[in-house]
Amino acid sequence: MSVLIIGNIFKDVYLSLDERQNVFETDENGTPWMDVAFDGSHHSFFSRTSVFGGAAVTLEVLKKFGIDVEISTKKSDEESKIADSYRYILSSGDYVSYLTQSERTVTSFIAPNKPVDWIFIDRSAEISDELVRKVKNYIGLSNTKLAIFIDAKKVNSDSKIDVNSSAIKELMEISNVIFTDGELEWLPRKAAICTILNKAIKCDGIIRQYNVLKNDLFTHLTSYSIIAATIFGAMMNGMGTKKAIEAAVLNVENSKLSETLTKEELEKMLEERERADGNLRLIAKTLVAPGRGILAADESGGSIHKKFEKVGILDDEMHRRDYRNVLFSTRELNKYVNGVILFEETARQLSDDGRDFVSFLTSLGIVAGIKADKGLEPFSEAEYSSEKWTKGLDNLPERLAEYYGMGARFAKWRAAFEVILDDNGADSTVKTPSEFAIKKNCEILAEYARDCQNAGLVPIVEPEVVYDGYYPVEICAKITGDILDCLFEQLNKYGVDLESCILKTNMVLAGKKYKTQSTPEEVGKWTAEVLTKHCPNNLAGVVFLSGGQEVEQATKNLQAVTNNGPFPWPVTFSFARALQNPALEAWKGDNNNSDIAHEAFLARLEANCRALTKNDLS
Repeated sequence: MSVLIIGNIFKDVYLSLDERQNVFETDENGTPWMDVAFDGSHHSFFSRTSVFGGAAVTLEVLKKFGIDVEISTKKSDEESKIADSYRYILSSGDYVSYLTQSERTVTSFIAPNKPVDWIFIDRSAEISDELVRKVKNYIGLSNTKLAIFIDAKKVNSDSKIDVNSSAIKELMEISNVIFTDGELEWLPRKAAICTILNKAIKCDGIIRQYNVLKNDLFTHLTSYSIIAATIFGAMMNGMGTKKAIEAAVLNVENSKLSETLTKEELEKMLEERERADGNLRLIAKTLVAPGRGILAADESGGSIHKKFEKVGILDDEMHRRDYRNVLFSTRELNKYVNGVILFEETARQLSDDGRDFVSFLTSLGIVAGIKADKGLEPFSEAEYSSEKWTKGLDNLPERLAEYYGMGARFAKWRAAFEVILDDNGADSTVKTPSEFAIKKNCEILAEYARDCQNAGLVPIVEPEVVYDGYYPVEICAKITGDILDCLFEQLNKYGVDLESCILKTNMVLAGKKYKTQSTPEEVGKWTAEVLTKHCPNNLAGVVFLSGGQEVEQATKNLQAVTNNGPFPWPVTFSFARALQNPALEAWKGDNNNSDIAHEAFLARLEANCRALTKNDLS
């Protein structure tokens, strides 16, 4: 495979400016400005690093893939170290600015001595009418294919850049692959298009987030070049789109300036990622194995306090430990549950035999997981202050790594959406949840899920339409569907592997305060319809929360959902109060009552496991 790059090489000089020595002024938008009469020597800076950028980055990446490649005007490695122009890249705090020559070097094209398989027009190329004519003539006389990386602003209709956009469009029309740094308003007829944005790659229906640390000195220019060249090089080596994008993310997240990863290094990292994905999928499959459910025993401090207070139990650490110990020591627990969601405090507590609860459950063949979110918080925006978002993203990767080290193999994150209809009581107008609250919470869920999988944990994502409200079943169906659409859009955007991701969701039913309550038959029909319409088939599984339903009500509704199956994915329960309440009322905070608490708990486990098999509701 041979490739000829058309583009310019820049000598990029990175300067990290010293804010203590340079004079900055801040405008009304909070942006710092510095008056620069610039020659590179009269300003104080923390560090100065020089590298070759532009076409040199593309050249290096493709060489690392073992491709026979050269730059059109540079016929040797020595010549490729000669810059066509210079750029100064200034950083101060979180701001990055560029100083470039006002007179840009026009890119030339010299036909290669021997035919090449591909021409790659780099983003650094200054495209002229002459360049277009020469490239078109060469391609017309050969079997060479064309890939091009374009600045979207140069071809969009609102462009104010002084360029010949029609010349660029001519090249786009004969391109096989187009890389672009923004959404295009004009599209050619046949080319495959890959959009590279700040922190996201969109290609062939796949959206993948990436993150480049500021201290790597990368700018978006270098990042975009590495990503485009990696995707192109990977595809030239036979990788499919998804794998090529994953290789690009690994390359840009792990490379240093002028030192990208080799093909062998990337292949090894891809193999490790695939192996990790395989392990996660196995864990996810275990969690939704047929005939058993997931016990939610992750009540936070506020939730467990309310439960204890209602039964007259002192809410202290000892009683919380004793209560969870009663649940986990129930005989044959592993016959009814595949996994248990723990509160972080519980995960650190010890069972009666001296082992921590994670180890105790694991010894029973039950997968232990931990609630990773930190509760709900009202939005700071005044317009949405009645709605809430879920806290906990701060230092989440560090906490997830700790949970993995403790033996946990999955985590759970809840977002709650309260339904409020308009003030005049109409059943069709929804005040909350707003589109804003839905999108923000789904973005948070997706970021959490990505971090989970990166840490080796299966994510359970829980977007809950709160049952304790006044709304008909039709409104619940519409809102649940909208939330699921947004959620899966964001999960795909963040590159979450759905085959190792579990959805925990509400059943579709009228709100608890609504004038007409939903029958089990209605719940089964509506829930099945919404989920099959809005959940992708490659999802690992769907588990239901009880969400404030009465104990028997939750079981009957679960049975009704089961009766409307089969589904494209496993379906089971992940109940808390609908499993625990009878046991809690029997225990009463007294360990002398443990045996009767066990029996009450077993009765609910057996009833809900039976509800996972089709049966007559009567």
